[in-house]
Amino acid sequence: MAWDEWEQLKSQAAERQSTHMQLNQVEPGMGGGTTPDPGSYGDLRVSQGDLAKIGDHAFKLYDRLWKEGRGALSGSDKAAADLTGQGFALGSALQHVSTRWDEQLKSLRDACAHIANHMQVTKKLHADDEHYIRRQMSSIDMLDAGFDERVGKPGKDNPVYGQPKKKDD
Repeated sequence: MAWDEWEQLKSQAAERQSTHMQLNQVEPGMGGGTTPDPGSYGDLRVSQGDLAKIGDHAFKLYDRLWKEGRGALSGSDKAAADLTGQGFALGSALQHVSTRWDEQLKSLRDACAHIANHMQVTKKLHADDEHYIRRQMSSIDMLDAGFDERVGKPGKDNPVYGQPKKKDD
């Protein structure tokens, strides 16, 4: 392909796609571009009910994995023992698969238990953090009000501190 032909194809493609092609960016309003004001997203909020549902589903999955996952293992273990007893090499291979299945099943159950337990304490821990932050912010607001000239007229006592006490001479 000649260089001139290449340039011609590029210009034709540019004419057809001039308004459609955007490289290395997302169209405005699609989540890309400049970072919007963080306040426009709002606060992340999770209710106790949401956390309880997640924990409940994790606990139910934990139980189902035990009931349904172990059922497959009992038949495999029995078949592996029977095949091994008859002198088939497949018996030890099936036992290996059964052992690995059991290990993976335990890992999944541990993960489900961890999620269920974590959801029970998460809301309380974050509620405690939230209360601490509110107390700290409240004391900062009070301190700021004492220095804020807009609270009282310039040259006048700041009403945040109450009425001045009279000194006894």
